[in-house]
Amino acid sequence: MSEETQRLTSGIGLDVFDPAPVGVLLARGPDHRIVYTNTLYRQTFGDRPLGRSLREAFPDLAQTGYFDILDRVLTTGHAERVSTAPVDVTYPGEAHGVTRYFDFSISRSTFGAGEHGILAVIVEVTEQVEAAERIRVLAEERRRALLRYRSLVKAGSQMVWVTAPEGGVIEPSPGWERVTGQTWEEFRGDGWLDAVHPDDREDIVREWNRALADVPTDFTHVYRLRLAGGGYRHFSIYAAPVRDGDTVIEWVGTCADIEQQWQADRRDTLLARAAAATADTVRLQEMLDALSHVIVPDVADACRVYLLPQTLDRPAGGALTAERVVALTRPGMPDLPPHREEHLRPDSLLARAIEQGSPLYAAFPPGEPPPDLAGPADAPWLSGGVNSIVLLPVVVDGTTAALLTASVSDDRPPLGRPEVDLLRDLAEQTHAPLRSALEYQRTRQVALALQRSLLTAPPEVPGLDIAVRYRPSTVGAEVGGDWYDSFVLRDGAVVVTIGDVAGHDLPAAVTMSQLRNMLRGLALDREEPTGEILHRLDISVQTLYPEGTATCILARVERPGPDGFRLQYSVAGHPPPLLVAPDGTAGFLTDARNPLIGLVPDPRYTSAQQPLPQGCTLLLYTDGLVERRDEDLQQGLDRLRRAASKAAEQPLEVLCDDLLATLLPEGSTDDVAMLALRVTNGAPPQP
Repeated sequence: MSEETQRLTSGIGLDVFDPAPVGVLLARGPDHRIVYTNTLYRQTFGDRPLGRSLREAFPDLAQTGYFDILDRVLTTGHAERVSTAPVDVTYPGEAHGVTRYFDFSISRSTFGAGEHGILAVIVEVTEQVEAAERIRVLAEERRRALLRYRSLVKAGSQMVWVTAPEGGVIEPSPGWERVTGQTWEEFRGDGWLDAVHPDDREDIVREWNRALADVPTDFTHVYRLRLAGGGYRHFSIYAAPVRDGDTVIEWVGTCADIEQQWQADRRDTLLARAAAATADTVRLQEMLDALSHVIVPDVADACRVYLLPQTLDRPAGGALTAERVVALTRPGMPDLPPHREEHLRPDSLLARAIEQGSPLYAAFPPGEPPPDLAGPADAPWLSGGVNSIVLLPVVVDGTTAALLTASVSDDRPPLGRPEVDLLRDLAEQTHAPLRSALEYQRTRQVALALQRSLLTAPPEVPGLDIAVRYRPSTVGAEVGGDWYDSFVLRDGAVVVTIGDVAGHDLPAAVTMSQLRNMLRGLALDREEPTGEILHRLDISVQTLYPEGTATCILARVERPGPDGFRLQYSVAGHPPPLLVAPDGTAGFLTDARNPLIGLVPDPRYTSAQQPLPQGCTLLLYTDGLVERRDEDLQQGLDRLRRAASKAAEQPLEVLCDDLLATLLPEGSTDDVAMLALRVTNGAPPQP
């Protein structure tokens, strides 16, 4: 480069631009031949040869219009600026160029002899342009995301909410307002808690505060929300923290209605609990009690179950007696004793549900049942602040076997169709034992009717008082095996007998009736010793009932002379007769003991005789009066002897009642028959 070209007309040496932090280019003449480039320019655009025109050095810029700017500045002398101009730069040795951005400041320069050129100052702004573009893209993405978020919030079925890092709501939620009816002023901050069910507030506050403190990756919870139209539904919330680095700047969450799923899950859970609670339960009472503890308090505040023992033979519209066997309420509520008979009017609410055989349901303000549902003033299922009831008949094989009542109180959500369906599903757990109970009732009614038709009143005999008692079993189908009988023979002798057929069911009752009638016929057929009569009865039993056995006492009360009566008796495997003197002296008659009827082949039966002095009492009884599972039979016999001795002076009827009241333990389940005979001052019987 010549000395002339190394200086501008101002006399400034071009080497002053070498360390400049901007690119500098000096070109000369109309074809813009490169005269000078500084260090930064060469680093940016490569080492373009001096003396060449810019069009030759930068052929890629031919179509960009940049050369027109150079020509215009050279011609007019007016400086021009170009901002963020893209330039495709291809470096030596590279196949493809890259786009970079520059700010150009172009002015005219004067050389010697009046020749002009251009001076270009170039600042690269590629990083600023790219950063601005990134910011623009991010801003656009944020703007679009915000628009999408707002659209989803308005159109979605879920409620979306935003809280501050410390937990208070900071943005309106159209979905929340639509579902709960809360305005923004009511919703903001911690106002949302007012829409949460009172029973759920403590849990959600505790768990939400724990999440705010621990900041997990997400937070889930289920609670009940009050609806704008009244009532509550279950909602599932999901929330996540929004972070800027390590700092939580807000929380975003949603609420989804899960009432149907919650009801289905609750149904499955309660049915599983009911199945587990009743898996090893056979007795109906225990099963009903276990189910009531599943129902209370998860489904209802109170549950009562009534069994209907009279529905088998009760005419439609007739009086009904229901046995309340379960009465359970949640803690803090008054309760009723579970066992009680309730006589229901035909027009009562319970009777109506039983007659219809379908559920009755009603909801009402707490403590204000409608008149047609209130029933009696002391209706136990409507006491206190009850707001809804369900009366659910449990129908088995077309018969209403039980009635389940459930109620909720105060501000608890009223029972509805889901609870009715759930109670029906739970009640199905009891169908098998209820079916057994119905079969038992039928068997018991038939057996008792048969037995009572045979256990007739004793005859009136001068000189003798005869009293009889019968107490049937109280559990299962255990009825029908015990019997007593008394009648007068043609010769004037009085026959008294008592017995017990093996088994406690309807077949036992049928067998008992047949043995009793056979014994009557055998005793009337021949006037022979009691042992011979029992022998013939044994032959009949072993012939007709090969598998059957029975115990029996057969006795003849005779009056051979004016001095008194005489007892002839035989005992076949039965507890011995008890003879009580007027002074209370008592002893068992054990002289004519024989094997059970039907037990051994071709047995021989013996007879014995015993005087019956005036005022004495003869007591015949079945084993239910003296047997206990946890003691020896002799203890029961001694107990009977002592009790009868103390009651010896009582009238015969009173003595029988006292013995039953004294000797039968509470909850005794065995049936008991008793026949008592007392010698009085009456005239002797006539043939």
